[in-house]
Amino acid sequence: MKLFDVYPVQDINIVKARGSLVWDDKGTEYLDMYGGHAVISIGHTHSHWVHRIEQQLEKIAFYSNSIRIPLQVQLAEKLGKVSGKENYQLFLCNSGAEANENALKLASFYTGRKKVVAFTKAFHGRTSLAVAATDNPSIVAPVNQTDNVDFLPFGDEQALQHYFDKQGSEVCAVIIEGIQGVGGIHVAPTSFLQLVRKLCSQHGALFIADSVQCGYGRSGKFYSHDYAGVDADIYTMAKGMGNGFPVAGLSISGKIPPKYSMLGTTFGGNHLACAAALAVLEVIEKDQLMTNAQKIGDFLMNEIKQIPELKNVRGRGLMIGFDVPEELKELKKNLLLKHHIFTGEAKPNVIRLLPSLALSQGEAERFLKALRSEVSSLSQKISEAAVS
Repeated sequence: MKLFDVYPVQDINIVKARGSLVWDDKGTEYLDMYGGHAVISIGHTHSHWVHRIEQQLEKIAFYSNSIRIPLQVQLAEKLGKVSGKENYQLFLCNSGAEANENALKLASFYTGRKKVVAFTKAFHGRTSLAVAATDNPSIVAPVNQTDNVDFLPFGDEQALQHYFDKQGSEVCAVIIEGIQGVGGIHVAPTSFLQLVRKLCSQHGALFIADSVQCGYGRSGKFYSHDYAGVDADIYTMAKGMGNGFPVAGLSISGKIPPKYSMLGTTFGGNHLACAAALAVLEVIEKDQLMTNAQKIGDFLMNEIKQIPELKNVRGRGLMIGFDVPEELKELKKNLLLKHHIFTGEAKPNVIRLLPSLALSQGEAERFLKALRSEVSSLSQKISEAAVS
């Protein structure tokens, strides 16, 4: 049997990792400014995280949700405290797509309605309804297509108001990323999120804050939606939640009553997942990583803005994007192959930075030095080619 080839991959085999550094099987060191797609929140193989998982593994790794699991209660309490949402309820699952799928299903149960409002360039996952609410037709199979999802322009208050004026009574939920990730690091305007909250409240719909990539402290606040000063009805989270261990969840408003069999999962909230997630929250709290994300993120954005060839530097905290002109299209590849720095991208021309929230000043400066050097080198080649 061979692998089902759906990922374009670099011919690099990473075998060791620590903090914001990783090493391949040849001993080459790389700076990880991508965090495994925003997953590594507290740093690779953090000692407390490793100890928590090892300690739990010696006791019990898994049993089903048919028995009481005190670690789930501990996780809910710690998450409520660190996120500031202590009056919410926690449902645990395994991935961001599953979290969004359950959030949309829960909204439909609660409201008795079918209509979902999503936005241009949204990405909410690859499962049935989550992918239907994702603005990328190339990954939506015919079986996933539905008339129950309507896409509106991201950030367009007039369009949102007009839609609710006409169809507000049919809407079960509005789902929106506080900062679009796969879509290219687009920050939802504060006034737009406030309008989402207002219209959902007026029309009896639920506000789902997709925080899978932009949550868990990455923006400098626990949920990036918190910059708008309003509360969502459901927050979905996953990537940074387990620092690489598969775990996800929904933080659900107290106004939404649960009932047996409404939602369910086999692996969600297992003992190891809870141990990993608790370790992440403990490190975020102890090491003040949200403050660090804000500080280092501001530094990076300010410095990148000083590189004139790079355009539209944007983001919050350690969720940063910038546009790369066509003539510098080799920048991401060269940062990896020449400077040994992992970064992310969004098609067609955006570089995304999603490093560990524990990224140091020195590591940020190392990245900036390489970035300036490579932009200069590529620009010089363009100038020389133009002359010749």
